[in-house]
Amino acid sequence: MALADSARGLPNGGGVSPAAGSGAAAAGGAGGWSSFPEIVELNVGGQVYVTRRCTVVSVRDSLLWRMFSQQQPSELPRDSKGRFFLDRDGFLFRYILDYLRDLQLVLPEHFPERSRLQREAEYFQLPDLARRLAQPADGGGGGGTTAVGASAPSPTASRSPSGGPLLTPSQSLDGAAGRRSGYITIGYRGSYTIGREAQADAKFRRVARITVCGKTALAKEVFGETLNESRDPDRPPERYTARYYLKFNFLEQAFDRLSEAGFRMAACSSTGTCAFAPEQGGPADDKIWTSYTEYVFCRD
Repeated sequence: MALADSARGLPNGGGVSPAAGSGAAAAGGAGGWSSFPEIVELNVGGQVYVTRRCTVVSVRDSLLWRMFSQQQPSELPRDSKGRFFLDRDGFLFRYILDYLRDLQLVLPEHFPERSRLQREAEYFQLPDLARRLAQPADGGGGGGTTAVGASAPSPTASRSPSGGPLLTPSQSLDGAAGRRSGYITIGYRGSYTIGREAQADAKFRRVARITVCGKTALAKEVFGETLNESRDPDRPPERYTARYYLKFNFLEQAFDRLSEAGFRMAACSSTGTCAFAPEQGGPADDKIWTSYTEYVFCRD
């Protein structure tokens, strides 16, 4: 089957049934077994993943199974570095790959991308995963994680300003193996001008950019689609970056998201400079103050 036919992302039809393990893949794709390396590199929407071939072909009749067992490497699209390319959501693919490893998936308690992940599961023709994701998820706050297909805790948690469940720092957002701890630093630069009448003439100006520093996976988990990755689009999930920034310019909105994800503020620092600015057209004694502030959040 040509890639153009298998990459249309059609809804799953009848007769598609998952099968765990690499044995199914070997049975279905013996002809292409020696053509692909044991370790494959995937570029999914700019996100790079490195995994074993037996993982991507572990579910028989799925899109990835057909690509890597029924086709030759020369038939698949590649990026400029020779990695197999998939034009899909690179962040959500981490959950697809987790599912392919053991046919189980644990989602964060506050996971706003459930419907989009279901669409990805349908595109990759994983009917069992798509069916589980289609089941309604109760917004519970009693547990740290929600396993796909498992019974959810009772919806007793309070709601956050953005509409999601309000989590405390003691609650986990990661898999059954335990919470992913880490740090996220929020940077913010602002300036204001003070004239002769001091506060009466103060003119405040905010730079419409809030920077995000930390591990890529953590930043995407917390800020999701509000994260602008244009300055560092090819960063692997477990690498660190200092080049992300937010698509909004309200600090309180960033703080709300961090609080919902179980982060707490650990430290804060600020620096400021002052300069006279007669070139601005005002009196010669006008002063422009510029400050840069960083807020460090952590999740144990």
